[in-house]
Amino acid sequence: MNEKQRLDSNLVDAANSSDKKSAKDYSKYFEQVITAPSLKEAKKRGKEEVKYHNDFAIPEEFRGMGEGRKFYIRTYGCQMNEHDTEVMAGIFLALGYEPTDSTEDANVILLNTCAIRENAENKVFGELGHLKSLKLEKPDLLIGVCGCMSQEESVVNKILKTYQQVDMIFGTHNIHRLPNILNEAYMSKEMVVEVWSKEGDVIENLPKVRRGKIKAWVNIMYGCDKFCTYCIVPFTRGKERSRRPEEIIHEVRQLAAQGYQEVTLLGQNVNAYGKDLEGANYGLGELMDDLRKIDIPRIRFTTSHPRDFDDRLIEVLAKGGNLMDHIHLPVQSGSTDVLKIMARKYTREQYLELVRKIKAAIPNVALTTDIIVGYPNETDEQFEETMSLYREVGYELAYTFIYSPREGTPAAKMEDNVPMEVKKARLQRLNALVNELSLEAMKKHEGQIVDVLVEGESKNNPEVLAGYTSRNKLVNFAAPKSAIGKIVKVKITQAKTWSLNGEMVEELQPAEVK
Repeated sequence: MNEKQRLDSNLVDAANSSDKKSAKDYSKYFEQVITAPSLKEAKKRGKEEVKYHNDFAIPEEFRGMGEGRKFYIRTYGCQMNEHDTEVMAGIFLALGYEPTDSTEDANVILLNTCAIRENAENKVFGELGHLKSLKLEKPDLLIGVCGCMSQEESVVNKILKTYQQVDMIFGTHNIHRLPNILNEAYMSKEMVVEVWSKEGDVIENLPKVRRGKIKAWVNIMYGCDKFCTYCIVPFTRGKERSRRPEEIIHEVRQLAAQGYQEVTLLGQNVNAYGKDLEGANYGLGELMDDLRKIDIPRIRFTTSHPRDFDDRLIEVLAKGGNLMDHIHLPVQSGSTDVLKIMARKYTREQYLELVRKIKAAIPNVALTTDIIVGYPNETDEQFEETMSLYREVGYELAYTFIYSPREGTPAAKMEDNVPMEVKKARLQRLNALVNELSLEAMKKHEGQIVDVLVEGESKNNPEVLAGYTSRNKLVNFAAPKSAIGKIVKVKITQAKTWSLNGEMVEELQPAEVK
């Protein structure tokens, strides 16, 4: 079928019986491609060899596909999704498309989705509903759903059944196949579904369009093998697989040469890096030790799992330099019994011992965390253990969540037996403590002179600039626009709960960002 035929066919009402039949048939095909998450089956994984590909190229027949067309990507979820969007944007540009920040102007709209919480999925379904009228106005518009939601069978079946305006669905392992998927969507009147349930390969040389020229994300590994009982990520992102050190070091060197001031290393479980590399005694500590020798001002990493935070990594981080003194270390609960139900595989005492080691080696470290309240069977006493652990650690910030079940996870089969009013009350108490300790941590900065990487104008006032300290504290201050992209010295004049106000003392680094 050529493109004209596809466009003509889209003018037919999507709800007619023949289209319903094709959607039903396609759903059967999809069931052969991916099955619902199975903890038992997933834990057997690891025997498949991870393939490394460094020969990515845009097929010649697809070059120019995007001439005269524009693309729009809306991103939901974590930094990993943000990074995937950078890759897809790079592929679009290589195909000849132009970016647009308006859905009305776009010829292709992609929703890059997150499956971590039900609310994130509901936002995507709501957006698909809004896009239906746009599709009716512009029948040649392509609408696609990708990312973690696409790896869930129930989600894809719902889209097949309910959202006929969607043209293509592809998963987290299929991003490099975007040119082929677009081509098939242009040529077919049926929804194009390409979701691989394999554990994933490592694809190098993918083009990227990075947001800005100051901070960059660098994937060092993909997937997760921890199987926390509440989490869908091991099913949507596949098994842990590390990029080769030389590829990462080369990418960071390139970023340094391009004038980037900060790099954040990414992984679903970033400090498990290297454990899957055959015959190499090379983990995140070794990688950070190599990267700290590169001439780039700041290096960070996220997100850590306490089980894999080893002594070697602590030893390297303690060397300082361009390795930042902020660590995000999700605890999820302060109760050993709840941690066991969550399958976190550490106890309260083991976590506190890890914190002790980190603080002994890096006295000025800023610790932040994630916490879930109202987990199945969580008692008042167990919640109080979370509150006491929060004070004992002295976190400077936390991302807090009420537990909600995710279909396909082991926790979804547990009785969600903590009443919602109890969950909300616990969250309110926890957030009050988070605010209290955050303000205490901020007040310690008053009168200090700190180094701030200036990212741009403040969201609330274009006359004020904003940036972050090494300890990841947001600072707002008056300064000339020429300071953007540089690290400057700022004297803190006022502490607020979530940010600091200050005045620039002098520029620390005159280097211009290219």
